[in-house]
Amino acid sequence: MMPVSPPQPLLAGLAAILVLGVAPAVRAADNEADEAETIVVIATPLGEPPQTAASADALAASRAASLAEQLVRTTPGVTVAELQGNPLQPDISFRGFTASPLLGTPQGLSVYLDGVRINQPFGEVVSWDLLPPGAVATLGLASGASPQFGRNALGGALVIQTRDGRSDPGVQLQAGGGSFGRATASATVGGAIGPELDGFVLVDHFREDGWRIASPSRATRGFAKLGWSRGDDRIELSGLHADTDLTGNGLQEQRLLAADRTSIYTAPDTTRNRASLIALKGEHPASAGLTLRGNLFWRRLETTSRNGDVNEEALGENPYQPSAAERAALTAAGLAGFPLAGESQANTPFPRWRCIANALLNDEPNEKCTGLLNRSATVQHELGGGAEIVLDAPLGERAHSLTIGLSYVRSTARFAQSTQFGVIQPDRTVLPVDGPGAFADGTQTSENAFDARVDLHAVTGSLGAYLADSLALTPQLRLELAGRYDRTRVRNRDAITPGGGTGSLDSNPVFARFNPAATLHWEARPGLSLIASWSQASRAPSAIELGCSDPASPCRLPNALAGDPPLRQVIARTAELRIGWTAGGVNLTAALFRTDSHDDIQFVTDQPSGYGYFRNVGLTRRQGFSLEAQATHGALTLQGSYTLLDATYRSAEQVDGSANSSNDAPAPGFAGAIMIRPGDHLPLVPRHTAKAALAWQAASWLRLDLDLLAVSGAFARGNENNRHAPDGIYYLGAGRSAGYAVVNAGLELRPVAGLTLYATVRNLFDARYATAAQLGATAFDAEGRFVARPFAGPVIDGERPRQSSTFLAPGAPRGIEAGLRWRF
Repeated sequence: MMPVSPPQPLLAGLAAILVLGVAPAVRAADNEADEAETIVVIATPLGEPPQTAASADALAASRAASLAEQLVRTTPGVTVAELQGNPLQPDISFRGFTASPLLGTPQGLSVYLDGVRINQPFGEVVSWDLLPPGAVATLGLASGASPQFGRNALGGALVIQTRDGRSDPGVQLQAGGGSFGRATASATVGGAIGPELDGFVLVDHFREDGWRIASPSRATRGFAKLGWSRGDDRIELSGLHADTDLTGNGLQEQRLLAADRTSIYTAPDTTRNRASLIALKGEHPASAGLTLRGNLFWRRLETTSRNGDVNEEALGENPYQPSAAERAALTAAGLAGFPLAGESQANTPFPRWRCIANALLNDEPNEKCTGLLNRSATVQHELGGGAEIVLDAPLGERAHSLTIGLSYVRSTARFAQSTQFGVIQPDRTVLPVDGPGAFADGTQTSENAFDARVDLHAVTGSLGAYLADSLALTPQLRLELAGRYDRTRVRNRDAITPGGGTGSLDSNPVFARFNPAATLHWEARPGLSLIASWSQASRAPSAIELGCSDPASPCRLPNALAGDPPLRQVIARTAELRIGWTAGGVNLTAALFRTDSHDDIQFVTDQPSGYGYFRNVGLTRRQGFSLEAQATHGALTLQGSYTLLDATYRSAEQVDGSANSSNDAPAPGFAGAIMIRPGDHLPLVPRHTAKAALAWQAASWLRLDLDLLAVSGAFARGNENNRHAPDGIYYLGAGRSAGYAVVNAGLELRPVAGLTLYATVRNLFDARYATAAQLGATAFDAEGRFVARPFAGPVIDGERPRQSSTFLAPGAPRGIEAGLRWRF
């Protein structure tokens, strides 16, 4: 076979960057390079990965449904909030910073796939369902503010490296199935294609009916990589395509959840994602001390959602007996069967006729319709690339490495949404109504009419330049310095209300920042190390956050935006001290850390359907310590970790707290604000997390696994002041989630070479638990009947009191999965 030549334009382009300035230094250092000690290079987007948090072998052993599940079960300091109620859509947090697929969740982690930052441009979200676990070779986690990883790396960065044909030759077929109608299948093929080419291909499929009512999901994904190697030169062309259709029924009111764990609050709640990614990555050692790296990528994401919600505006209103004018409208429309008199809250658990009539009249459907059907569509395109030059040039006898990088990404996003009025049916689905007033477009004659339409076009351009320098001060002491400058411009254009001003989404903010970092490594003696670091990172507000930041115009995410005051970018500063000890197969690590975030962006809400707004919070602090241990003794491997995390507000704030018993309303059950004091704990952040895992290779053909996750309770969203106290009348539920412990078990049998039979039991002891909580007004009584007016009075300014409750994100019950894996 003829040798394959590398794409010369790519290598030439990479080589041109800074070569003229650096090459003389490299030639001068070449003679000294062999004499200098080896140095560990700082992790960068295109270079060395950070400390490994998971590997392909670990993912295969755990049978995790997603990368997020693997991190939650095994990685110290990582917790989960299953706000969507779907195994492929969890929120995960590391030391209180989140990577989530849910718009409205403040994002604080950057995620990279083979050098491509995969946080989506519109809301910085991370769609775990788009990432096939079987394509992953390693998953690294950089802790603390990591400026070299750019925007959003406030609490750290996840760096995913994918498999290739060189390291994963052969064919593997896998199929499995289990509880809740789950079925999985995957196939991988890898290997050499001649002396210089190699390839790797993966296809997988996931489907399940879900353990809750009306909760089916499916995901089909494909990944392929073609590699070219000659000596130390390496070029990789990879592609990823995913098509997923997910149901996430989310939170449930605590009384209804206690009555039926499988119940849902409202439906439908579906999300369809289709994504494609093409990336080209290359590395070329120009000389003994100079390495060039670069990448180019393009990706497209299309998301459509369909969500049925309670219409909060109908609470406190009278959606029951139609008036004479409304009955006339129903008759004129050819409808029959509506009550002529006497319909009331006492005899009608699911009213509908006044809603239908008001949609026909275009009068007050916003007050008389019990449900809303929200539809949204987002199309995002992103194009970008980066380049790094690495210079290994000793300073005298001191090992020294310098990395200089440059990146640019341009993205476009088109977001459109509509809200249609409807009625909640006994099965909790929302049935939309028709007529001139069927859509929330602000044309209704009601004084409280609202316009939920959005047609927003956003263009974001981000330029980044960074450097990382590592110098051995002594054979035992190493200093690392890093810094990055980011300039981000967001251009929002409103197709409904263009031109700027009140009600318009038009804006052109520009955010720029240089973020430094410094780390000192000391090898006190063999097996004992001490690391001290200080770092700073920032992120600019995303397009959706800029469009939803006015408490006077709350948004239902991702279903409504409004022209709002500008937000400031978040600045996070982290100090960390880490001690590591290794001896005789035992590894121990202890860390103290503190991150202060200035102008944190948080989504403040009091309603489980999603109404709320983004706002800057003056100062928040996440501090604590972590302990990690790993030991191997013969066929046994033990792992354990504990994290204490104290996440608090450090400045006084006032936010909406309508479902909080401690708000400043004139009477219980009415809307009001709450005051946050310094020292109050952040919601949804557990204080204690402990993990343990045991793997026993009992025989060459038998492996047993057991892992434990124990998490303390956390305050509910809406209880940011930590002072909610239920009274059993107007306010129900504790305003926080309870602590829980979940045990998972696994078994692998290898009866013949290449064949593995496996079984996994998730939640072995069938614990009943919740991973998150939120306060909100409830539309149903304990029997599940819609109740518009739970209290007759008092009436204040025309409003009646509402009943609020604690909504919980329930964890899945015991589930069993079994299958086989055949490798040849």
